Amino acid sequence: MPQECSSNSLLEFETLESNVRSYSRSFPVVFRKAAGAILEDENGCEFIDFLSGASALNYGHNDPYIRNAAVEYLQSNRIVHALDMATSAKREFIKNFDHIILRPRGLAYKFQFTGPTGANAVEAALKLARKATGRHNVISFTNGYHGGSLGALAVTGNRYFRNAAGLTPAGAVFMPYDGYWGADNDTSDYLDKVLADSSSGVDLPAAIILETVQGEGGINPASTDWLQSLERLCRKNDVLLIVDDIQAGCGRTGEFFSFESAGISPDIVLLSKSLSGYGLPLSLLLLKSELDVWQPGEHTGTFRGNNLALVTASAALQKYWTNENLSKGVIETGRQLMERLREVAQSNQRSELAVRGRGMMLGLDCRTGKLAEKIVRQAFEQGLVVERCGAEDQVIKLLPPLTIDSQTVQRGLDILEKSVRVSV
Repeated sequence: MPQECSSNSLLEFETLESNVRSYSRSFPVVFRKAAGAILEDENGCEFIDFLSGASALNYGHNDPYIRNAAVEYLQSNRIVHALDMATSAKREFIKNFDHIILRPRGLAYKFQFTGPTGANAVEAALKLARKATGRHNVISFTNGYHGGSLGALAVTGNRYFRNAAGLTPAGAVFMPYDGYWGADNDTSDYLDKVLADSSSGVDLPAAIILETVQGEGGINPASTDWLQSLERLCRKNDVLLIVDDIQAGCGRTGEFFSFESAGISPDIVLLSKSLSGYGLPLSLLLLKSELDVWQPGEHTGTFRGNNLALVTASAALQKYWTNENLSKGVIETGRQLMERLREVAQSNQRSELAVRGRGMMLGLDCRTGKLAEKIVRQAFEQGLVVERCGAEDQVIKLLPPLTIDSQTVQRGLDILEKSVRVSV
Protein backbone atom coordinates (compact mmCIF):
# COMPACT_ATOMS: atom_id res chain seq x y z
CA MET A 1 0.00 0.00 0.00
CA PRO A 2 1.06 3.66 -0.42
CA GLN A 3 2.61 3.90 3.09
CA GLU A 4 5.56 1.89 1.78
CA CYS A 5 6.00 3.98 -1.36
CA SER A 6 8.09 7.12 -1.62
CA SER A 7 6.39 10.14 -3.20
CA ASN A 8 7.07 10.72 -6.89
CA SER A 9 9.07 13.77 -7.85
CA LEU A 10 6.99 16.93 -8.15
CA LEU A 11 9.98 19.14 -8.94
CA GLU A 12 8.88 20.11 -12.46
CA PHE A 13 5.36 20.94 -11.27
CA GLU A 14 6.60 23.00 -8.35
CA THR A 15 9.14 24.80 -10.54
CA LEU A 16 7.22 25.37 -13.75
CA GLU A 17 3.49 25.16 -13.00
CA SER A 18 1.53 28.12 -11.63
CA ASN A 19 0.79 28.52 -7.93
CA VAL A 20 -2.89 28.22 -8.81
CA ARG A 21 -2.61 24.41 -8.95
CA SER A 22 -4.58 22.79 -6.15
CA TYR A 23 -5.22 19.04 -6.34
CA SER A 24 -1.54 18.21 -6.80
CA ARG A 25 -0.93 19.83 -3.41
CA SER A 26 -3.55 17.66 -1.72
CA PHE A 27 -2.39 14.48 -3.46
CA PRO A 28 1.40 14.89 -3.87
CA VAL A 29 2.24 12.01 -6.18
CA VAL A 30 2.45 11.74 -9.97
CA PHE A 31 -0.42 9.62 -11.27
CA ARG A 32 0.13 7.68 -14.48
CA LYS A 33 -2.60 5.02 -14.87
CA ALA A 34 -6.18 4.41 -13.80
CA ALA A 35 -8.91 1.83 -14.20
CA GLY A 36 -12.36 1.87 -12.65
CA ALA A 37 -12.03 3.21 -9.14
CA ILE A 38 -8.26 2.70 -8.86
CA LEU A 39 -5.52 5.26 -9.54
CA GLU A 40 -1.87 4.26 -9.86
CA ASP A 41 1.16 6.52 -9.41
CA GLU A 42 4.57 6.33 -11.06
CA ASN A 43 5.85 3.99 -8.37
CA GLY A 44 3.04 1.54 -9.00
CA CYS A 45 1.24 2.45 -5.76
CA GLU A 46 -2.55 2.16 -5.93
CA PHE A 47 -5.15 4.54 -4.53
CA ILE A 48 -8.91 4.13 -4.24
CA ASP A 49 -10.58 7.08 -5.95
CA PHE A 50 -13.44 8.63 -3.97
CA LEU A 51 -13.04 11.90 -5.92
CA SER A 52 -13.88 10.78 -9.48
CA GLY A 53 -12.59 13.96 -11.07
CA ALA A 54 -14.98 16.01 -8.90
CA SER A 55 -17.81 13.93 -10.44
CA ALA A 56 -16.43 14.16 -13.98
CA LEU A 57 -15.77 10.39 -13.94
CA ASN A 58 -19.08 8.95 -12.77
CA TYR A 59 -18.43 5.76 -14.76
CA GLY A 60 -14.90 5.39 -13.44
CA HIS A 61 -11.57 5.65 -15.20
CA ASN A 62 -11.14 4.18 -18.68
CA ASP A 63 -14.42 2.32 -18.96
CA PRO A 64 -13.58 -0.29 -21.67
CA TYR A 65 -16.82 0.08 -23.61
CA ILE A 66 -16.58 3.88 -23.75
CA ARG A 67 -12.85 3.77 -24.49
CA ASN A 68 -13.37 1.38 -27.39
CA ALA A 69 -15.95 3.75 -28.89
CA ALA A 70 -13.41 6.58 -28.73
CA VAL A 71 -10.57 4.50 -30.18
CA GLU A 72 -12.71 3.19 -33.03
CA TYR A 73 -13.86 6.72 -33.85
CA LEU A 74 -10.30 8.10 -33.91
CA GLN A 75 -8.96 5.22 -35.98
CA SER A 76 -11.64 5.76 -38.63
CA ASN A 77 -10.40 9.28 -39.41
CA ARG A 78 -13.66 10.87 -38.25
CA ILE A 79 -14.23 14.53 -37.40
CA VAL A 80 -12.81 15.63 -34.03
CA HIS A 81 -13.16 19.40 -34.27
CA ALA A 82 -15.87 21.09 -36.31
CA LEU A 83 -16.84 24.33 -34.52
CA ASP A 84 -20.64 23.94 -34.40
CA MET A 85 -21.03 22.33 -37.82
CA ALA A 86 -23.40 19.42 -38.24
CA THR A 87 -21.58 16.12 -37.77
CA SER A 88 -22.64 12.51 -37.54
CA ALA A 89 -21.28 12.34 -33.98
CA LYS A 90 -23.42 15.27 -32.88
CA ARG A 91 -26.53 13.89 -34.58
CA GLU A 92 -26.02 10.52 -32.89
CA PHE A 93 -25.64 12.12 -29.47
CA ILE A 94 -28.70 14.36 -29.83
CA LYS A 95 -30.85 11.43 -30.97
CA ASN A 96 -29.59 9.18 -28.18
CA PHE A 97 -30.04 11.79 -25.48
CA ASP A 98 -33.53 12.65 -26.66
CA HIS A 99 -34.67 9.03 -26.94
CA ILE A 100 -32.86 7.55 -23.92
CA ILE A 101 -33.02 10.42 -21.41
CA LEU A 102 -35.55 13.12 -22.29
CA ARG A 103 -38.58 11.36 -23.77
CA PRO A 104 -38.90 8.62 -21.14
CA ARG A 105 -38.95 11.39 -18.51
CA GLY A 106 -41.55 13.45 -20.32
CA LEU A 107 -39.04 16.25 -20.98
CA ALA A 108 -38.66 18.32 -24.12
CA TYR A 109 -35.63 20.55 -24.51
CA LYS A 110 -33.54 22.06 -27.27
CA PHE A 111 -29.77 21.53 -27.15
CA GLN A 112 -27.18 24.30 -26.98
CA PHE A 113 -23.55 23.22 -26.99
CA THR A 114 -21.34 25.76 -25.26
CA GLY A 115 -17.62 25.98 -24.62
CA PRO A 116 -16.15 22.87 -22.98
CA THR A 117 -16.43 23.71 -19.27
CA GLY A 118 -19.32 23.88 -16.85
CA ALA A 119 -18.64 27.57 -16.30
CA ASN A 120 -19.19 28.11 -20.04
CA ALA A 121 -22.65 26.60 -19.70
CA VAL A 122 -23.42 28.82 -16.70
CA GLU A 123 -22.34 31.93 -18.61
CA ALA A 124 -24.55 31.01 -21.56
CA ALA A 125 -27.54 30.31 -19.31
CA LEU A 126 -27.28 33.64 -17.50
CA LYS A 127 -26.89 35.50 -20.77
CA LEU A 128 -29.86 33.70 -22.32
CA ALA A 129 -32.10 34.27 -19.27
CA ARG A 130 -31.42 37.99 -19.40
CA LYS A 131 -31.99 38.15 -23.13
CA ALA A 132 -35.24 36.15 -22.98
CA THR A 133 -36.78 38.11 -20.10
CA GLY A 134 -35.32 41.58 -20.59
CA ARG A 135 -34.39 41.62 -16.90
CA HIS A 136 -30.86 41.73 -15.52
CA ASN A 137 -31.00 40.46 -11.94
CA VAL A 138 -30.38 36.80 -11.05
CA ILE A 139 -31.07 35.15 -7.71
CA SER A 140 -28.59 32.60 -6.42
CA PHE A 141 -28.15 31.00 -3.01
CA THR A 142 -25.86 30.92 -0.03
CA ASN A 143 -23.10 28.32 -0.42
CA GLY A 144 -23.84 27.96 -4.13
CA TYR A 145 -20.96 27.32 -6.50
CA HIS A 146 -21.27 27.73 -10.28
CA GLY A 147 -17.75 28.28 -11.64
CA GLY A 148 -14.75 30.59 -11.79
CA SER A 149 -15.50 32.93 -14.72
CA LEU A 150 -16.93 36.35 -13.97
CA GLY A 151 -20.60 35.64 -14.62
CA ALA A 152 -20.42 32.31 -12.81
CA LEU A 153 -18.57 33.93 -9.91
CA ALA A 154 -21.36 36.48 -9.60
CA VAL A 155 -23.75 33.66 -8.66
CA THR A 156 -21.16 31.82 -6.52
CA GLY A 157 -21.33 32.46 -2.80
CA ASN A 158 -17.87 31.55 -1.54
CA ARG A 159 -15.83 34.67 -0.73
CA TYR A 160 -12.51 32.94 -1.41
CA PHE A 161 -13.41 32.40 -5.07
CA ARG A 162 -15.15 35.76 -5.47
CA ASN A 163 -12.15 37.66 -4.12
CA ALA A 164 -9.96 36.18 -6.86
CA ALA A 165 -11.98 38.00 -9.53
CA GLY A 166 -10.09 41.28 -9.12
CA LEU A 167 -13.36 43.21 -9.22
CA THR A 168 -16.73 42.92 -7.53
CA PRO A 169 -18.91 40.32 -9.29
CA ALA A 170 -22.25 41.90 -10.10
CA GLY A 171 -25.72 41.06 -11.33
CA ALA A 172 -26.86 38.65 -8.62
CA VAL A 173 -28.64 38.71 -5.27
CA PHE A 174 -28.13 35.89 -2.77
CA MET A 175 -30.92 34.26 -0.84
CA PRO A 176 -30.76 31.62 1.93
CA TYR A 177 -30.64 28.06 0.63
CA ASP A 178 -32.82 25.34 2.09
CA GLY A 179 -31.75 24.70 5.69
CA TYR A 180 -29.55 27.79 5.91
CA TRP A 181 -31.59 29.08 8.86
CA GLY A 182 -32.09 25.63 10.33
CA ALA A 183 -34.40 22.74 9.56
CA ASP A 184 -37.49 24.47 11.00
CA ASN A 185 -37.29 27.54 8.77
CA ASP A 186 -38.56 27.40 5.19
CA THR A 187 -36.39 29.92 3.39
CA SER A 188 -38.66 29.83 0.32
CA ASP A 189 -41.21 31.79 2.37
CA TYR A 190 -38.67 34.59 2.74
CA LEU A 191 -37.93 34.58 -0.98
CA ASP A 192 -41.67 34.67 -1.70
CA LYS A 193 -42.07 37.75 0.47
CA VAL A 194 -39.05 39.49 -1.06
CA LEU A 195 -40.33 38.96 -4.59
CA ALA A 196 -43.86 40.06 -3.67
CA ASP A 197 -42.71 43.23 -1.89
CA SER A 198 -41.95 46.01 -4.38
CA SER A 199 -39.99 47.78 -1.64
CA SER A 200 -37.74 44.83 -0.75
CA GLY A 201 -34.91 46.35 -2.76
CA VAL A 202 -34.59 43.17 -4.82
CA ASP A 203 -35.41 43.63 -8.48
CA LEU A 204 -37.58 40.98 -10.10
CA PRO A 205 -34.98 38.56 -11.47
CA ALA A 206 -34.56 37.09 -14.90
CA ALA A 207 -33.85 33.73 -13.31
CA ILE A 208 -33.18 31.74 -10.19
CA ILE A 209 -30.15 29.45 -10.43
CA LEU A 210 -29.51 26.60 -8.02
CA GLU A 211 -27.98 23.21 -7.39
CA THR A 212 -30.42 20.66 -6.00
CA VAL A 213 -27.49 19.26 -4.02
CA GLN A 214 -24.81 21.86 -3.40
CA GLY A 215 -21.43 20.31 -4.09
CA GLU A 216 -18.57 22.69 -3.36
CA GLY A 217 -20.81 24.44 -0.84
CA GLY A 218 -20.72 21.45 1.52
CA ILE A 219 -23.00 18.68 0.18
CA ASN A 220 -26.26 20.41 1.05
CA PRO A 221 -29.30 18.60 -0.40
CA ALA A 222 -32.48 20.61 -0.92
CA SER A 223 -35.76 19.03 0.12
CA THR A 224 -38.46 18.15 -2.38
CA ASP A 225 -40.88 20.59 -0.75
CA TRP A 226 -38.38 23.45 -1.04
CA LEU A 227 -37.62 22.73 -4.68
CA GLN A 228 -41.31 22.55 -5.52
CA SER A 229 -41.90 25.83 -3.69
CA LEU A 230 -39.18 27.50 -5.74
CA GLU A 231 -40.71 26.26 -8.96
CA ARG A 232 -44.11 27.65 -7.92
CA LEU A 233 -42.47 31.00 -7.10
CA CYS A 234 -40.85 31.08 -10.52
CA ARG A 235 -44.11 30.36 -12.30
CA LYS A 236 -46.03 32.92 -10.23
CA ASN A 237 -43.49 35.66 -10.93
CA ASP A 238 -42.60 34.72 -14.53
CA VAL A 239 -39.01 33.97 -13.49
CA LEU A 240 -36.91 31.32 -15.21
CA LEU A 241 -35.69 28.35 -13.17
CA ILE A 242 -32.14 27.23 -13.96
CA VAL A 243 -30.88 23.98 -12.43
CA ASP A 244 -27.11 23.60 -12.41
CA ASP A 245 -26.78 19.82 -12.67
CA ILE A 246 -23.11 19.92 -13.59
CA GLN A 247 -21.92 18.02 -10.51
CA ALA A 248 -25.11 16.41 -9.20
CA GLY A 249 -26.38 15.20 -12.58
CA CYS A 250 -25.55 12.24 -14.84
CA GLY A 251 -26.68 9.74 -12.23
CA ARG A 252 -24.81 11.00 -9.18
CA THR A 253 -27.97 11.13 -7.02
CA GLY A 254 -29.52 7.98 -8.49
CA GLU A 255 -31.69 9.38 -11.27
CA PHE A 256 -30.04 10.89 -14.35
CA PHE A 257 -31.12 14.41 -13.40
CA SER A 258 -30.89 15.33 -9.74
CA PHE A 259 -34.26 17.15 -9.90
CA GLU A 260 -36.29 14.17 -11.11
CA SER A 261 -37.38 12.98 -7.68
CA ALA A 262 -38.80 16.43 -6.91
CA GLY A 263 -40.98 16.33 -10.02
CA ILE A 264 -39.98 19.81 -11.19
CA SER A 265 -39.41 20.98 -14.76
CA PRO A 266 -36.59 23.56 -15.00
CA ASP A 267 -36.59 26.04 -17.84
CA ILE A 268 -32.86 25.55 -18.36
CA VAL A 269 -30.67 22.62 -17.27
CA LEU A 270 -26.88 22.78 -17.21
CA LEU A 271 -24.78 19.65 -17.77
CA SER A 272 -21.04 19.05 -18.02
CA LYS A 273 -18.51 17.00 -15.98
CA SER A 274 -19.68 13.39 -16.53
CA LEU A 275 -21.76 14.18 -19.60
CA SER A 276 -19.00 12.87 -21.90
CA GLY A 277 -18.74 9.69 -19.85
CA TYR A 278 -14.96 9.64 -20.12
CA GLY A 279 -13.61 12.82 -18.57
CA LEU A 280 -13.50 14.65 -21.90
CA PRO A 281 -14.64 18.30 -21.91
CA LEU A 282 -18.28 18.69 -22.93
CA SER A 283 -20.94 21.14 -21.76
CA LEU A 284 -24.57 21.50 -22.66
CA LEU A 285 -27.58 23.73 -22.09
CA LEU A 286 -30.98 22.11 -22.24
CA LEU A 287 -33.54 24.86 -22.80
CA LYS A 288 -37.27 25.00 -23.38
CA SER A 289 -38.03 25.82 -26.99
CA GLU A 290 -39.75 29.14 -26.22
CA LEU A 291 -36.49 30.39 -24.71
CA ASP A 292 -34.49 29.79 -27.88
CA VAL A 293 -34.30 33.50 -28.71
CA TRP A 294 -30.68 33.52 -29.87
CA GLN A 295 -29.73 34.97 -33.23
CA PRO A 296 -27.27 32.79 -35.21
CA GLY A 297 -23.78 33.07 -33.75
CA GLU A 298 -24.91 35.41 -30.98
CA HIS A 299 -23.32 33.17 -28.37
CA THR A 300 -20.33 31.39 -29.80
CA GLY A 301 -17.03 29.67 -29.02
CA THR A 302 -14.38 27.67 -30.85
CA PHE A 303 -14.80 24.46 -28.85
CA ARG A 304 -18.53 23.76 -28.89
CA GLY A 305 -19.58 20.14 -28.93
CA ASN A 306 -16.25 18.28 -28.90
CA ASN A 307 -17.02 15.45 -31.32
CA LEU A 308 -14.87 12.85 -29.57
CA ALA A 309 -16.66 13.70 -26.32
CA LEU A 310 -20.01 13.36 -28.07
CA VAL A 311 -19.02 9.87 -29.18
CA THR A 312 -18.07 8.81 -25.66
CA ALA A 313 -21.23 10.47 -24.31
CA SER A 314 -23.36 8.41 -26.69
CA ALA A 315 -21.54 5.26 -25.63
CA ALA A 316 -22.18 6.04 -21.95
CA LEU A 317 -25.88 6.57 -22.61
CA GLN A 318 -26.14 3.29 -24.51
CA LYS A 319 -24.28 1.29 -21.88
CA TYR A 320 -25.68 2.74 -18.67
CA TRP A 321 -29.04 4.42 -19.32
CA THR A 322 -31.10 2.06 -21.48
CA ASN A 323 -32.21 0.27 -18.30
CA GLU A 324 -32.45 1.03 -14.57
CA ASN A 325 -29.53 -1.10 -13.39
CA LEU A 326 -27.13 1.79 -12.80
CA SER A 327 -29.75 3.90 -11.01
CA LYS A 328 -30.68 1.03 -8.73
CA GLY A 329 -27.01 0.37 -8.02
CA VAL A 330 -26.36 4.01 -7.14
CA ILE A 331 -29.27 4.04 -4.70
CA GLU A 332 -28.12 0.81 -3.05
CA THR A 333 -24.44 1.77 -2.87
CA GLY A 334 -25.43 5.21 -1.62
CA ARG A 335 -27.47 3.58 1.14
CA GLN A 336 -24.47 1.48 2.18
CA LEU A 337 -22.19 4.52 2.15
CA MET A 338 -24.64 6.57 4.21
CA GLU A 339 -25.12 3.78 6.74
CA ARG A 340 -21.40 3.28 7.21
CA LEU A 341 -20.69 7.02 7.45
CA ARG A 342 -23.34 7.37 10.15
CA GLU A 343 -21.64 4.59 12.09
CA VAL A 344 -18.35 6.47 11.80
CA ALA A 345 -20.01 9.68 13.00
CA GLN A 346 -21.76 8.00 15.92
CA SER A 347 -18.56 6.32 17.08
CA ASN A 348 -16.83 9.71 17.21
CA GLN A 349 -19.48 11.77 18.97
CA ARG A 350 -16.95 14.07 20.63
CA SER A 351 -16.16 15.63 17.28
CA GLU A 352 -19.87 16.15 16.44
CA LEU A 353 -19.47 14.64 12.99
CA ALA A 354 -22.56 14.77 10.75
CA VAL A 355 -23.50 13.03 7.50
CA ARG A 356 -25.66 14.30 4.65
CA GLY A 357 -26.23 13.97 0.92
CA ARG A 358 -28.17 11.99 -1.66
CA GLY A 359 -27.31 8.91 -3.67
CA MET A 360 -23.54 8.70 -4.09
CA MET A 361 -22.98 12.38 -3.40
CA LEU A 362 -22.28 12.37 0.33
CA GLY A 363 -20.50 14.51 2.88
CA LEU A 364 -18.98 13.95 6.31
CA ASP A 365 -19.16 17.29 8.12
CA CYS A 366 -16.17 17.56 10.46
CA ARG A 367 -17.21 21.02 11.77
CA THR A 368 -13.70 22.43 11.27
CA GLY A 369 -11.48 22.61 8.24
CA LYS A 370 -8.49 21.67 10.38
CA LEU A 371 -9.97 18.31 11.35
CA ALA A 372 -11.22 17.57 7.83
CA GLU A 373 -7.77 18.35 6.41
CA LYS A 374 -6.12 16.04 8.92
CA ILE A 375 -8.48 13.18 8.06
CA VAL A 376 -8.09 13.65 4.30
CA ARG A 377 -4.30 13.74 4.57
CA GLN A 378 -4.27 10.60 6.70
CA ALA A 379 -6.62 8.86 4.28
CA PHE A 380 -4.35 9.65 1.34
CA GLU A 381 -1.36 8.22 3.18
CA GLN A 382 -3.38 5.02 3.56
CA GLY A 383 -4.41 4.89 -0.10
CA LEU A 384 -7.69 6.83 -0.43
CA VAL A 385 -8.23 9.92 -2.57
CA VAL A 386 -11.01 12.08 -1.13
CA GLU A 387 -11.42 15.85 -1.08
CA ARG A 388 -12.93 18.59 1.10
CA CYS A 389 -15.64 21.14 0.43
CA GLY A 390 -17.80 23.65 2.30
CA ALA A 391 -17.33 27.28 3.28
CA GLU A 392 -14.34 26.43 5.46
CA ASP A 393 -13.39 23.15 3.74
CA GLN A 394 -14.86 21.43 6.75
CA VAL A 395 -16.80 18.72 4.87
CA ILE A 396 -15.22 15.57 3.46
CA LYS A 397 -16.91 14.96 0.11
CA LEU A 398 -17.40 11.39 -1.09
CA LEU A 399 -17.89 10.97 -4.84
CA PRO A 400 -16.88 7.38 -5.72
CA PRO A 401 -17.45 6.19 -9.29
CA LEU A 402 -21.06 5.10 -9.69
CA THR A 403 -19.76 1.80 -11.06
CA ILE A 404 -17.51 0.98 -8.10
CA ASP A 405 -17.77 -2.58 -6.75
CA SER A 406 -18.87 -3.20 -3.17
CA GLN A 407 -15.53 -4.65 -2.08
CA THR A 408 -13.65 -1.52 -3.16
CA VAL A 409 -16.29 0.66 -1.50
CA GLN A 410 -15.76 -1.12 1.78
CA ARG A 411 -11.96 -0.92 1.47
CA GLY A 412 -12.23 2.82 0.95
CA LEU A 413 -14.60 3.22 3.89
CA ASP A 414 -12.27 1.13 6.07
CA ILE A 415 -9.48 3.60 5.28
CA LEU A 416 -11.73 6.58 5.96
CA GLU A 417 -12.96 5.14 9.24
CA LYS A 418 -9.39 4.45 10.41
CA SER A 419 -8.33 7.95 9.34
CA VAL A 420 -11.12 9.51 11.35
CA ARG A 421 -10.30 7.40 14.39
CA VAL A 422 -6.63 8.41 14.45
CA SER A 423 -7.36 12.07 13.69
CA VAL A 424 -10.08 13.07 16.16
